[in-house]
Amino acid sequence: MCGIAGLIHRGRVSDVGAEMTAMLQALKHRGPDSTGFAVYGTPKAGEYVMRLKLAEQEDMARGHGIEEVVEGRIAEVERRMEKRGARILSRERVRPYAMRYELRLDGDPEALARYVEEVEGTEILSLGHGLELIKDLGDAARVAGDYDLARFRGTHAIGHTRMATESDVDIRSAHPYWAFPYNDVSVVHNGQITNYWLMRREMERKGHRFMSNCDSELLAVYTAHNLAEGMSLEESLRRSIQEIDGVFTYLVATRDQLGMAKDTMAAKPLVLYESDDLIAMASEEVAIRAILPQEIDTWDPYDEEVRVWQA
Repeated sequence: MCGIAGLIHRGRVSDVGAEMTAMLQALKHRGPDSTGFAVYGTPKAGEYVMRLKLAEQEDMARGHGIEEVVEGRIAEVERRMEKRGARILSRERVRPYAMRYELRLDGDPEALARYVEEVEGTEILSLGHGLELIKDLGDAARVAGDYDLARFRGTHAIGHTRMATESDVDIRSAHPYWAFPYNDVSVVHNGQITNYWLMRREMERKGHRFMSNCDSELLAVYTAHNLAEGMSLEESLRRSIQEIDGVFTYLVATRDQLGMAKDTMAAKPLVLYESDDLIAMASEEVAIRAILPQEIDTWDPYDEEVRVWQA
């Protein structure tokens, strides 16, 4: 079933970490397996933020020297960063298996990402100027508490509560998804893509990497490819309705935009609220009312509807 949510503030910074936590916690009944956040802060010129995981929760639970293995992976990741021209400005061990880095990078971010992900067991969750992607097992309150999201301030965010139906219950299969080379794009999705393997093989032939077998990751790779080719976000969303088969509603965020698209059948729900300074949307209205308890008007986008908002 799954639940998705998104919000964007026009022209101002807000407590988007706390706001998205409240929205996703209200959707907990739609997906108890994992929760994910893509939050967008204020970019710093010439700097990147990298979030990565070095093991799954279940790996850590097994023991058998996994702590030493993870320590070795961290050391190798940092060696590779420096070799590719990245200067580590700060490092934080957020969880036993999750790291956050602030970097200054003189080289190619895609080349850095590919080199780092050659370290066995390592997956970059996000690498961007404004984007930070956090996802883990458990509900929104637990994940937000573990990663200290209540203090995160930014302009916009998307999030996802997942009920696993076709892939594993692990961090790798949790949403949102990020894909290089367009380094600030993230996607959350509710639905099923029926031409996933056909589209995935096409993207892989073009040189793109996939980290999971979850069909939703295709939307991130597809969007990143289109944006890197010079397409606007709105153009990419409209094209996806024609090229991607299935039933889906999905949200895409970039460094300064938030977009949504519904397929031709419009079978997957989305409720939307829009004012002069805030746009909020979710699978159910209860999530919007978690941050806007006052009387508000909401509406449901139609089939094949595409919308894009600017921060």
